Amino acid sequence: MEAQLRRVEAELRLIQRISRYFAKSLPLADSLRHVVHLVGDFMQADSCLLYLASGEELVLCAASGPNPGAVGEVKLRLSEGLTGWVARERRMLAISREAYADSRFKYFRDLPEDTFEAFLSAPIIARNAVVGVVNVQHRMPHAHSGEEMEVITTVGEQIGALVAVAATGVQPLDRTSLVEAALSNLLVRQT
Repeated sequence: MEAQLRRVEAELRLIQRISRYFAKSLPLADSLRHVVHLVGDFMQADSCLLYLASGEELVLCAASGPNPGAVGEVKLRLSEGLTGWVARERRMLAISREAYADSRFKYFRDLPEDTFEAFLSAPIIARNAVVGVVNVQHRMPHAHSGEEMEVITTVGEQIGALVAVAATGVQPLDRTSLVEAALSNLLVRQT
């Protein structure tokens, strides 16, 4: 019981720490870099990779692990690899061993993670659209728990919201337009 309580407290701390990046005025790249480190540490993973969509491609935009220099360099089409499958299908994917043997796998020589055994991935969703994918990888086989799967899905949703907030720009929020936006649906129903 104590172990389960500690795990739930750790999950809550992770979600809280990610949520704090919504209120900070950091560049998106810095926020994403911090988030992948938080997620990698929480999952006790050897790597956490975050891809964002750009047209029909996914571009590696943040990484914790052995090769952060691949950020911005690694790109794949939405039709390629495990990561592309997650984006296309809008579904979480968990492979506990030999992820590189999966028929959907695409090898990138610039990513040492491509030799890792375990792979856990979730779509990053903002306003009901897939805007990216977050991957957690372990060098050795790793059976992903239901809690880990739920956490990575929630993290994908949080990152999606963070990306959506960043897309609003760095201008100070116009408080008047916020109220109008919040009440616009209500005002339309009343007429």
